[in-house]
Amino acid sequence: MKRTRLEEEECPVARALDAIGDWWSLLIIRDAFDGMTRFGQFQKSLDISRGILATRLKHLVSVGVLATTPVGGFKEYRLTEKGRKLFLVVVSLRQWGEDHCFRKGEKRSALVETGSGRPIRRLELHAHDGDVLAPDATTVRKVAE
Repeated sequence: MKRTRLEEEECPVARALDAIGDWWSLLIIRDAFDGMTRFGQFQKSLDISRGILATRLKHLVSVGVLATTPVGGFKEYRLTEKGRKLFLVVVSLRQWGEDHCFRKGEKRSALVETGSGRPIRRLELHAHDGDVLAPDATTVRKVAE
């Protein structure tokens, strides 16, 4: 099946999904935030085929989310500044998953502050004046045709 390219769409969500929208890529990015840098680390963590992992890593490098650095006889993959800006996306997905994908009392990993070990606050979208915004309080201005 041929993949539909969304890189020329007027919608920022579509373009973002074109760059990083499949689950393997997001899981690689998650693991990179957890400190993984080597092919073998990603493969072991994700239990992913070498071919799929190589393809996803190559794509993430090509769109500037990861950069490679030779270290000894290995290549390391590190998040670029562009990649680090995906942190809120990963946290948002994590929090949505916590709310909607676990049974009450079911064990799960937790995101905590490094210094204190305390849980992080929930993400919220704020208006210019600081008020919390609900989805019905926002509108997408479409590009005029």
